[in-house]
Amino acid sequence: MSGSDLFTGTLDILILRTLQATPLHGYAIGRALREGSEGVLSVEEGALYPALHRLEGKGLLEAEWGKTDTGRRAKFYRLTRDGEAHLAAETERWAEFSVAVSSILGSETP
Repeated sequence: MSGSDLFTGTLDILILRTLQATPLHGYAIGRALREGSEGVLSVEEGALYPALHRLEGKGLLEAEWGKTDTGRRAKFYRLTRDGEAHLAAETERWAEFSVAVSSILGSETP
């Protein structure tokens, strides 16, 4: 599934969750999403970086230039307090949505 196949807002919540523990640069975020989903979610740069910029513009992320493990210069993103609050609210909303969809998909007749 590519980034464009994700439901609206799903990529945002996945990015926020990925950054909850520690700041990461874009490539590391993409890798964490791919590895965390066992290869199911492969978010392309064309979807990832616009999402990061959008989340930063909304005040949900802050970015700071730093160096990667390999010494390359990269922008590292971290959650803001608003980002933490948004993640909590969206996680709750996603859980409700997931239960509802599972209920419909698991029923014998829609």
